[in-house]
Amino acid sequence: MSHYKIAVITSSNSIFRGERHNDSLEKLMELLKRDLDSEVSIQRVVPDHIESIKEAMIESIDRERVDLLISVGGTGLSPEDVTPEATELVIDRQVPGFAEEMRRASLKNSRRAMLTRAVVGTRGNTLVINFPGNPKGVEECFTAISDQIPHALNIIQGKVGEGSITREETW
Repeated sequence: MSHYKIAVITSSNSIFRGERHNDSLEKLMELLKRDLDSEVSIQRVVPDHIESIKEAMIESIDRERVDLLISVGGTGLSPEDVTPEATELVIDRQVPGFAEEMRRASLKNSRRAMLTRAVVGTRGNTLVINFPGNPKGVEECFTAISDQIPHALNIIQGKVGEGSITREETW
């Protein structure tokens, strides 16, 4: 049984067209099981198009009521990489510390990590996280923040002081 209701949206033209296997999703599913004792409830693959990504995110958050929405892909500098722009249209608030930590951790392995434009934020009671589109990047970024995801979810879902954590422990 999954601890959290999780949606993963992969934004990739080549995966959407069936030209490439979604290795990053497989890696992410492994990490979610290992670190959060959770499985992916909803999987979607969309083309690298702002409206497609935005619609898939809103559907997952507002209609499917997921706790955690993770996007994979579209965080780089190419003209097709528009996931951060779509995310900014969907979220209510940014959580820059997560994105900063993912970049910091990835920079240990590659100077090119500074080129990622991943965004993290909240919409209602859902945490939204952008990950890069390659399995190595997914693992580096997820591992950098996975220990704080449950705490963030408790806070945004109003579970502070309900036996899980106290208000003093939020910082």
